[in-house]
Amino acid sequence: MPKQKTHKGLKKRVKVTATGKIKHKKSGAGHLMSKKSAKIQKRVTSSSIMNPVSAAKALIKLGK
Repeated sequence: MPKQKTHKGLKKRVKVTATGKIKHKKSGAGHLMSKKSAKIQKRVTSSSIMNPVSAAKALIKLGK
């Protein structure tokens, strides 16, 4: 059976931590930041850990 190919789009957007969790950027920080409050700006510019259900699917796509 052939090997699973790595999902290149996902590989560029996430990072697997040393403990196996998946770190990703939050959405909404690309542009139009001046109209967003400081509280929202601070929230969206930080990175986040993916929830376990999505992380399991992502790890399969990453070939891990």
